[in-house]
Amino acid sequence: MVSPKAAIYFDYAATSPVASSVAAAMGACLTMDGTFANPASRSHIYGWQAEEKVEAARQQVADLLHCDGREIVWTSGATESNNLAIKGVFEAAIAAGHSKGHLITSVIEHKAVIDPVKWLQQQGVEVTWLTPDTRGVISAEQVSAALRPDTRIVSLMQVNNETGVINPIAAIGQICRAQGVLFHVDAAQAAGKLDTNVEVLSADLLSLSAHKFYGPKGVGCLYVRRAVAAQIAPQIHGGGHERRLRSGTLPTHQLVGMGAAAELAKAGLIDEMARIALLRDKLWQGIKDLPGASQNGAGADIGPIHLNVRFSGVDGETLLLSLRQLALSSGSACTSASMEPSYVLKAMGLSDADAHSSLRLSLGRFTTDADIEQAIEHICKTITVLQAA
Repeated sequence: MVSPKAAIYFDYAATSPVASSVAAAMGACLTMDGTFANPASRSHIYGWQAEEKVEAARQQVADLLHCDGREIVWTSGATESNNLAIKGVFEAAIAAGHSKGHLITSVIEHKAVIDPVKWLQQQGVEVTWLTPDTRGVISAEQVSAALRPDTRIVSLMQVNNETGVINPIAAIGQICRAQGVLFHVDAAQAAGKLDTNVEVLSADLLSLSAHKFYGPKGVGCLYVRRAVAAQIAPQIHGGGHERRLRSGTLPTHQLVGMGAAAELAKAGLIDEMARIALLRDKLWQGIKDLPGASQNGAGADIGPIHLNVRFSGVDGETLLLSLRQLALSSGSACTSASMEPSYVLKAMGLSDADAHSSLRLSLGRFTTDADIEQAIEHICKTITVLQAA
């Protein structure tokens, strides 16, 4: 059995470790000698201090998105944010007496989008499921062709969680804005890695999760453009927190952690991501000539941390178990318990066998050049042995 510390971490797309400065900021909000109070307790200084920290964190996240702090709604993560955005739009419309309407999304979205959309479909909402091209891209032309007079919202991810493929979100957003259709972006894999300027993207709603960019798990936010806030129905009731869009006592330490992580991400967006992209490219160059090796998503724009590669002819489960020196995945962490081939790769046209033979390696802040060299050596040796068997 390989010690966890002996395995090189290549699963940053699943989650990232909390940055030490972020952990320190969180720790200062937990104990009696710190800022531990309920931010909603406005009758004493402890509550005022907690509220001040929460609002400072809200602005740090807003700065990452280039928006007004009042447009940030705290949630427990991108899954909740996606549910609030997608279900909230339709529930508000139906409550106002409008028809159920139409929704556009894609078959390669994260389950945090697919499942609430399927739930709405069961309630009578009509859904258009877009299919990507062989690179894994959803085009602006596809979205434009699918729009209908009763389309309420388009929901698409900026960066695919399995392949790292980047969708033309800004172009899609412009189309939606011109047609008066709400546009929701799942930016969980993009925040801190790509520019997530909500004005450039023409996003009305945008979901983030702190643990994807070196913040804590269990906290995230939904950007809600001020002009559309009245079109969203809350999904959690009880106290009217977050301008009545999301009730619940705010976890000061987690929000402070997300704010600190957002500030770090903004500061390192150019130089740090360029460094990681160079390491990712070095990794691919070191293994691309192996027999049967192909990059999934090749030809598309791919985010800086992702490398999804298939080794045709090699059993995926055997490959994953054989690469004991590397902590990686065969796809999304949220579907890792399933033995089914990746639905994302299948939608891109891969066979069951090739989808099963694919691995996702994702790099991050603590990946080193030595890690890449060791990974190349280990993968090359392992593939050579497996293909000779």
